[in-house]
Amino acid sequence: MSGEVVELGSGVTNLKPGDKVISISFPNGGGLAEYAVAPASLTVARPPEMSAAEGASLPTAASTALQQLKAAGVSSFDGSGGSNGPKNVLVTAASGGVGHYAVQLAKLAGLHVTATCGARNLGLVRGLGADEVVDYKTPEGASLQSPSGRKYDAVMHCATGTPWSVFAPVLAGEATVVDVTPGIAAAAKSFLQKVTFAKQRLVPLILMPRKEEMEWLADMTRQGKLKTVVDSRYPLSRAQEAWAKSIGGHATGKIVVEMGGEDEE
Repeated sequence: MSGEVVELGSGVTNLKPGDKVISISFPNGGGLAEYAVAPASLTVARPPEMSAAEGASLPTAASTALQQLKAAGVSSFDGSGGSNGPKNVLVTAASGGVGHYAVQLAKLAGLHVTATCGARNLGLVRGLGADEVVDYKTPEGASLQSPSGRKYDAVMHCATGTPWSVFAPVLAGEATVVDVTPGIAAAAKSFLQKVTFAKQRLVPLILMPRKEEMEWLADMTRQGKLKTVVDSRYPLSRAQEAWAKSIGGHATGKIVVEMGGEDEE
């Protein structure tokens, strides 16, 4: 969520009424309201260069993408590629809320990025920095093949319903698939791989928001190094439509609900 501080709880000293902030009330709350209680431990300043819509999009989606890359072994985002981390990564559902951030963050890390998305978003994802972009409905896209024949050291898996048998042929000898939509099968596969010390691993990821990461993402946005793609905007009175579009799974970037907006998109 993104908004303005109205009132402070006891003991909060690093904020003041009127401050523009972004926050996430995790895991027990939400921001779909005109007023929301935000934990000071997960509330950071919103830079003047960042719009409210951009700010509201970062804490969940961009943080998830950042933690995906870290879980895959990426330790630096200075463009060096790091010495021991992955070099070739695949981002699935790369035009979605998490995926479009994952592409950009992977490029900030200096990695070679292959991405899958729908045909209508191939140009968008290429514009975000992806080196290779594949329509997921083509045979190559469905099998996650890199057009240049690369094997992936890591996969930022932002789609759903992809079995391990699809990943296995396109992975390098040592590789990590970080899944942000894990189901029971993924959890079972991950456990089995862990106990057998497999070199190809599936890692289920559940977001654990961190204030320092939110601050870093906000600074990357301020510097123009990280862009937020906004699919659509809805007033609070039409939040149900926004949820329906989100659940449909075909949003390009983020869907934003705005407080006090007119009853129009």
